[in-house]
Amino acid sequence: MFGAFSTNHLIYLLDGLLWTVILSALAFLLGGIAGFFVMLARISRFRWLRRVALVYIQIVQGTPLLIQMFILYFGLGVFGISVPPLAAAGLGMMVYTSSYLGEIWRGAVGSIAKTQFEAAECLGLTRWQALQDVILPQALKIATPPTVGFLVQLVKNTSLASVVGFLELTRAAQVINNSLFQPFLVFGVAAFFYFCVCYPLSAWSRSLERKLNVGRR
Repeated sequence: MFGAFSTNHLIYLLDGLLWTVILSALAFLLGGIAGFFVMLARISRFRWLRRVALVYIQIVQGTPLLIQMFILYFGLGVFGISVPPLAAAGLGMMVYTSSYLGEIWRGAVGSIAKTQFEAAECLGLTRWQALQDVILPQALKIATPPTVGFLVQLVKNTSLASVVGFLELTRAAQVINNSLFQPFLVFGVAAFFYFCVCYPLSAWSRSLERKLNVGRR
């Protein structure tokens, strides 16, 4: 009834880990680009644009990521739209990432004194020039530690992609356990792999926070 854990199983888990890293990187990169525009919308002078961005953030953050993936993968099929597991997982996590990074970065920009904008305007800079040359360099210092911290959560949340059939680390562990019936061993190894990825990122986030001295601003 019980099988033996072999090198082939370990390689299968490592392959799942590779796809976990790829999915995390894609979601972080594409979600970061989208999140930048969400942040710009949140600090826009146009009230309607700020409201649209706020509604978007509230909808995304107010619904589980798992449900969002279900809608993309199963819901669109009702309309005859076939979405591959990678596309459903990647798009769902990109939307999720954009809402959180947009708010993290909006908070960082909002923490900069308004007098910085006023001083830049007195120097003849446009609002975009002030944002690019004065505000964002300061906000970057504040936003970097929580951004890296969010990346840790993003890596762990890739495990939800297993529900749509995407073969990442958690899904690989489920497949192996279905044949070995050794959940403690199989998922223990998977947890160790997650730890190997997430712990360095967590340590890096704490190190950045100390080096950037964010807490004493």
